[in-house]
Amino acid sequence: MPLLFDAFWRAVAYCLHPRVIAFSLLPLVLMVVLSFALGYLFWDAAVEAVMETLHNMALLQAFFAWLERIGMEGLRTVLAPLLVLVLATPVIVLGCLLLVAVFMTPAMVSLVGRRRFPELEKKQGGSLLVSVLWSLGSTLLALLLLVLSMPLWLIPPLVLILPPLIWGWLTYRVFAFDALAEHASAEERQHILKEHRGTLLLMGILTGYLGAAPSLLWASGALFIALAPLLVPVAIWIYTLVFAFASLWFAHYGLAVLQKMRGNRGIEVLDAVWREPSTHDAKEAQEAPRESRPSEPSVVLPRLPQPPDRPV
Repeated sequence: MPLLFDAFWRAVAYCLHPRVIAFSLLPLVLMVVLSFALGYLFWDAAVEAVMETLHNMALLQAFFAWLERIGMEGLRTVLAPLLVLVLATPVIVLGCLLLVAVFMTPAMVSLVGRRRFPELEKKQGGSLLVSVLWSLGSTLLALLLLVLSMPLWLIPPLVLILPPLIWGWLTYRVFAFDALAEHASAEERQHILKEHRGTLLLMGILTGYLGAAPSLLWASGALFIALAPLLVPVAIWIYTLVFAFASLWFAHYGLAVLQKMRGNRGIEVLDAVWREPSTHDAKEAQEAPRESRPSEPSVVLPRLPQPPDRPV
C-alpha cells in the first residue's frame, strides 16, 4: 500500500512535467481532428437514424406525448443528438486510451525509468507488436463487455458501477503490461501481474471513475448540444489527461515493484553464496579421512664385502 500512494503522488507531480505535457498534445490533436472529421461525415445520418428509431418505438411515443402536454416538447429534438453523443462516448474513450498507450506510454515509461530507476536493467520482455496485440485484444473484450452490460445500465445503481469497472479493467490490462514491457522479462512481468493483481485492478478502477468525469458534461442536455464544438475537445483533453496520469501511475508502481523484487532476489542469491562455502567446508572436513602420519623411510645399509680367507 505505501508503494501505491507513493506512485500516485509521483504520477501527479509528473503530469506537470513539461515533457509529459508535450507528449499529451499529439494524442489530443489527433483525437480532436478524428472526432470532428467523423462528426462532419456521419453526424446528420446518425441523428436521423436515431430519431427514426425513436419514432418507431410506441413506448417513447407515449413519453413524447406526455412531454408535449407538460410543455417540454423541445426535449424531443434534443434527445436524438444527445443519444448519438452518449453512444459515441465509448468510441472516444477507447480512442484516447489507445492513442495514449501507443504514443505516450513508451515515452513516459522511459522518462520514469531514466529519472528514477537509472540502474534498473532493461530485459525487453515485451515487444511493440506484442504490446499492440495485447491492447487490441483487451479493447475488443472490453467492447464486448460494454455491449453485453448495456441492458443493465437501465438499473440506476449499476450504471454507476459497471462502466467504470469495465474501463478500470481495460486500463489495468493495457497500462500494467506497457509499464513493464521494456524493463521486465516475460517471467518477471507475469509474476508481478499475478502477485499484485488486486492492487493493479484497484488502480485501474479508480482511474475508470476519474475517466467517467467528462460524462457529466452530457447531463447538461441542450446546453451541451449548443456548445458541443467547445465541450467535445474539453472532454477529449480530460480523457487524455486521465489516461496519461494512469500511465504514469502504473509506470511508477510497476518499476518500483520490479526493483524491489530484483533487490530481494539479489539478497537471497548473495545469502546463498555466502552460506555455501562454510557448509561445503564443514562437510568436507567431516567426510575427509584423517591423514596418517607419514612413516619414516627405511634405510638400507650397503653390505660390506667380506675379506678373503687367509691361508693357515
